[in-house]
Amino acid sequence: MDQTAVVVLFGGRSSEHSISSVTAGGVLRAIDRDRYRVIPVGITRDGVFVLEDDDPDKFALDTESLPEVTDNGTRIVWPYSGDRTLVVRDADGTERDLGTIDVVLPILHGTHGEDGTVQGFLDTLDLPYAGGSVLDSALCMDKHFMKVVLQAAGIAVAPWVTVRSSEWTGDAAAIAERASGLTLPWFVKPARAGSSVGVSKVHGVDELAAALDLAFAEDDKVLVEQAVVGREIEVGVLGARKDGATRVSLPGEIVLTTREFYDFEGKYLGGDGVDVICPADMDPAQITAVQDAAVRAFEAVDGRGLARVDFFLGAEGPVVNELNTMPGFTPISMFPKCWIASGMSYEDLITDLIEQVRERAA
Repeated sequence: MDQTAVVVLFGGRSSEHSISSVTAGGVLRAIDRDRYRVIPVGITRDGVFVLEDDDPDKFALDTESLPEVTDNGTRIVWPYSGDRTLVVRDADGTERDLGTIDVVLPILHGTHGEDGTVQGFLDTLDLPYAGGSVLDSALCMDKHFMKVVLQAAGIAVAPWVTVRSSEWTGDAAAIAERASGLTLPWFVKPARAGSSVGVSKVHGVDELAAALDLAFAEDDKVLVEQAVVGREIEVGVLGARKDGATRVSLPGEIVLTTREFYDFEGKYLGGDGVDVICPADMDPAQITAVQDAAVRAFEAVDGRGLARVDFFLGAEGPVVNELNTMPGFTPISMFPKCWIASGMSYEDLITDLIEQVRERAA
């Protein structure tokens, strides 16, 4: 069987650079080498595209020193539209033909990668790629517009107000007045960041200024959101295959013990105070409710490829917290755990994402 050439694209310019690199380590280790010829392409924090080592261990999760893409002197020369031949220019100026690209797997998190920018770049080059399109990537990256779209589709979201940097003068009382209709505690979060970077839980107005400063360091648009009382439930979604339907995993649950919320350390650094459980202990009606809501949310944003849909599940039913169009594949990430619990191996999950692209192209 001829091998499909897959560019694994990772790293990037966002604050989630290292998490993307860790995800790459997992993908490089698990991808079916009999079926796919892998070309690892890293993006440095400065935005340089380099040919990386095909070495999963180089990008393994190490809580003491998170991996990253460094400038090794190589330069990727992307093909023009209509051609799919990838070239690398070595540090000495020599160019090497890396062959024809069949699929790009952009496992990028955050801005300049998960927000539609790289998706638009690949569309311009006419290169097939896995995951979300420009539209759903951009919508779900911006929590403000994601909420607007979900509300319009009749899907429950947490109440919020949006604050832009031009409105933030250091007067926390003025912002608190705007948010007075929201019951405390509040979550203050950048509109366009992920992995809980820049997020704070605010219990009183006296904590608001520091939380806004932290969030505005990541983005010039910030949400002040009412905390929803309920269980933290996450569901994996995969796009349809051939003539099938959108697929949804068993739900998982984030159980906080001593941690205030599911922050960066708890997600990626193995911090104490949080348990990631999949499948969650839920009755059939609850499972159906969150799975149905996940599919509705995915379809409301014109989802493609995959997403992780995060909920708060309370007495009134599921409330969508966010959709993540390129969820982490790190060893302790919820998205692969939920699919493994649903009967799909890690390797099969990667294969599924690639083969979705092949089927669309066909």
